[in-house]
Amino acid sequence: MDAPEDLLWARGLHYEHEGSPALLDVSVGVREGEVLAVTGARGCGKSTLLDCLSGRLVPGRGEVWFDGVPLHTLPAPARERLRRRRFGWVGDEPRLLPELTAWENAALPLLLAGRGRRAARRAAYEWLDRLDVGGCARSLPGALPQSQRQRVAVARALAHSPAVVFADEPTAPLHRADRAQVLRALTAAARTHRIAVVLAGHDEQTARVADRRITLVDGRRTDAGEPAGEPAGVFGGTASGTAGPEGRTACSLSV
Repeated sequence: MDAPEDLLWARGLHYEHEGSPALLDVSVGVREGEVLAVTGARGCGKSTLLDCLSGRLVPGRGEVWFDGVPLHTLPAPARERLRRRRFGWVGDEPRLLPELTAWENAALPLLLAGRGRRAARRAAYEWLDRLDVGGCARSLPGALPQSQRQRVAVARALAHSPAVVFADEPTAPLHRADRAQVLRALTAAARTHRIAVVLAGHDEQTARVADRRITLVDGRRTDAGEPAGEPAGVFGGTASGTAGPEGRTACSLSV
């Protein structure tokens, strides 16, 4: 199903939160330039899966490989260095540094990596402009509405040209038009910069932009990795909304 030739792949992932199973034997892979949607109701393990794939968490069992490197066996400092250099992350909250301007926040991964200030600013402005917040580049986060702060956070995830961007409910705080713009930016990054995007969400608008989708129900995959254009129901059923193989469309785990 998911093969070692994928840029990022995992096999047989298990993870527990305080004794409660969050992932149960999950395997998945994503290729360079692919947008993979991870769908399912809130609490089904989407965030935990992204955390394990990105090295933020180490699975209790199973393996995670990125570009031939076993993330699951790397020590914490090595995982942190790899995340800073090769991964981008955007969640459902912007988490910007309040003392930095919008462009400085967007350029932060580049500045931390030692990139010159001029080159870092140029890369940050490119993505801020694509996300229609270039005019706010010199503003502090406190002066911006939530929708603009979230788009700055997306620019930060993309500005250093990572190999993989993990987007965990990135459109949650946004109105419909803003959601569409953020999703377009993420898909454009995949197409033009060959960035793999792992996109977690529970709505069809998110799933439709993906090349492929997987579905989680109570920490298990309930799909066959179908193309996003021919989805099963968002929570593991069929397109008509019938229950999935576990006979339910809601998740009970708090992940």
